[in-house]
Amino acid sequence: QVQLVESGGGLVQPGGSLRLSCAASGRTFSSYALGWFRQAPGKDREFVAGISMSGTNTYYADSVKGRFTISRDNAKNTVDLKMKSLKPEDTAVYFCAASDHTTVLATAYDYWGQGTQVTVSS
Repeated sequence: QVQLVESGGGLVQPGGSLRLSCAASGRTFSSYALGWFRQAPGKDREFVAGISMSGTNTYYADSVKGRFTISRDNAKNTVDLKMKSLKPEDTAVYFCAASDHTTVLATAYDYWGQGTQVTVSS
């Protein structure tokens, strides 16, 4: 069992930056691949970024590649999402999630946080 809690969301102007953090409970954090997903009102949940158990390999949706960076700290049981050059279309509720294998499919993630709102607007 892993419990996840996101933080760091807020309001930012287009072109700005924001860093999201996800804190996990338990001592088996390093046994999970981690991902960030987002969901805008009326739209499906979308894969944003993923990171392997070791943190060596990362994966990004084309829409955020070059602007977002995912990282993890297994000693602190955290996974972060650094976002820059934010666009209005990045507005969504952002969720962190844990899986027993690296994947972009939301259905393969067993544990989810409650989400944090990111709003990009001028």
